[in-house]
Amino acid sequence: MPRAQQLAIMRHGGPEVFKQIEIAIPDLGPGAIMIRTHFAGINFADIMARVGLYPDAPKPPMVVGYEVSGVIEAVGPGVTGFKPGDKVLALTLFGGYSSRVVVPQERVRLVPEGVSLEAAAALPVVYLTAHLMLYKLGSLMMGDIVLIHGAGGGVGTAALQLARLKGARVFATASRGKHERVRSMGAELVVDPAQDDFVAMVLDATEGRGVDLVLDPQGPANFARSFKTLASLGKLVMFGIQSSVARRRKLSDLFRLLWSNLGINFSPIQLMNTNRGVHGFNLGHLWDRPEPVMTALDELVTWLGEGKISPEVDRVLAYRRVPEAHAYIQSRQNFGKVLLDFRVLTGTADQAPTVSGQ
Repeated sequence: MPRAQQLAIMRHGGPEVFKQIEIAIPDLGPGAIMIRTHFAGINFADIMARVGLYPDAPKPPMVVGYEVSGVIEAVGPGVTGFKPGDKVLALTLFGGYSSRVVVPQERVRLVPEGVSLEAAAALPVVYLTAHLMLYKLGSLMMGDIVLIHGAGGGVGTAALQLARLKGARVFATASRGKHERVRSMGAELVVDPAQDDFVAMVLDATEGRGVDLVLDPQGPANFARSFKTLASLGKLVMFGIQSSVARRRKLSDLFRLLWSNLGINFSPIQLMNTNRGVHGFNLGHLWDRPEPVMTALDELVTWLGEGKISPEVDRVLAYRRVPEAHAYIQSRQNFGKVLLDFRVLTGTADQAPTVSGQ
């Protein structure tokens, strides 16, 4: 029976709470695929789960991780279109910080020829999030103006690429040290929200019109400001509380945080009179409706193979450095994705990653 090494969160807390554990992998059931993990993506949801602010996460000890890339080791009965040795990416829905993962074939995709496994691991979560927010909820069209908060992060860089692919104009917020790179990706206006009034700057840049779409992962106080930047028929999509994670660790703190921001008053009359829309998004709550998710994933994998999108991989760190990786993302130092490298555990560490940690 094959075994897997996993990085488990033993209790809610700081990056030091990880512990390496070993589990046995049972026989594969119908439609299941076992993958030898090369790289696992880290997402902000993993950090929220670690600190205790992600209600959907299992109770500790738990293994987080929503996405991996690697090589198929075995397939279960009834699997079609995949075979051992294929290079694949997969959505894991927790459990991704593992040297081996077992995933239903519906959530596995072949990696296009010529695409690195690092790029493949950096694709699923952030590009699906950006794709569905921009195109499905946001109905983004050529010439629209979109404001992307946290444009230097994983979702932010993905959203910037996908917005430009659609022919939209991009305004962005990011810390000052990331401005040059965000502009190089096509943003017209880049604002440091810690130092500048982004509402005033956006309205000034649009001569008072506002923007057609805002993607905001920051939290309630920022949502209220983002709403003020919307043009008529504009939409705000809220998808996180990142600004609060660094200093709060308990689920009760999350409820107090939300209760304390009652200034967010998106009343029906207000929305009707301003012709604006407010949406929430959580990729993890779409698994009971897989059709739009998997359709979007198919499109993204095609674009990846065609070179229309190219994930920004900030660095790849050996799996044992997971505390460092989490601290790095939580402190907002990353530009794009951070990956964990599991190849030393699966006998595939003969090739250095394209991007390495510093």
